[in-house]
Amino acid sequence: MASEAVLKQKQGIVEEIKNKIDNSTTVVLFDYRGLTDAEIKELRNKLREANADYKVYKNTLMARAFNDLKYDLNDELKGPSAFAFSEDQVAPIKVLAEFAKTHEALTLKVGIIDGEKADLDKLKEFAVLPSRDELLTMLAGGMIGLVRDLSIALNLYAEQKEGDAPAEVKEEPKEEAKEEAVEEKKEESAEEPAEEEKKEETPVEEPKEEKEESSEEEK
Repeated sequence: MASEAVLKQKQGIVEEIKNKIDNSTTVVLFDYRGLTDAEIKELRNKLREANADYKVYKNTLMARAFNDLKYDLNDELKGPSAFAFSEDQVAPIKVLAEFAKTHEALTLKVGIIDGEKADLDKLKEFAVLPSRDELLTMLAGGMIGLVRDLSIALNLYAEQKEGDAPAEVKEEPKEEAKEEAVEEKKEESAEEPAEEEKKEETPVEEPKEEKEESSEEEK
């Protein structure tokens, strides 16, 4: 019963390793011998800051997991090994490579990137690439620069168009102006004769009584 329980437990660990490999874009095996507890804690914190992590399993269990997934890493699984994993393609590689520069005890062994085995030379190539977050930052910076340059260009174009545009002169069309002048003249000429006619139509007559008196005096 005890051996059966142990086998079941080991199989559970193998399935756990396989799940971590399947759900990761990059897996890196490394040798951690010689690192102190404080250094191991520091390394784990740096990996977690980069959205990565690492685990230490027995080589025999890791070998079974890799073999089940059709990865032949038996030669690399000699001596104590840990493996870092992440959904970010380059994050764990960059963290481990940077950490190894100041901690000689840490040594990279081999990796699996996007389902393909990556040897030490390949890992070194990926170590100098920008991480996903760095790429997004670079992309955002480039887009901001493009938007800024476009805004400046549009403002300059608008200012140039305003400078080239002729001043607006509000003038009535010549034909309409002539017609209005003719109409005004017609109205003036129509009003003046009317007043003269009124004057002519109202002659001044002497009172009849005064005419009669003047005739009697003459007699």
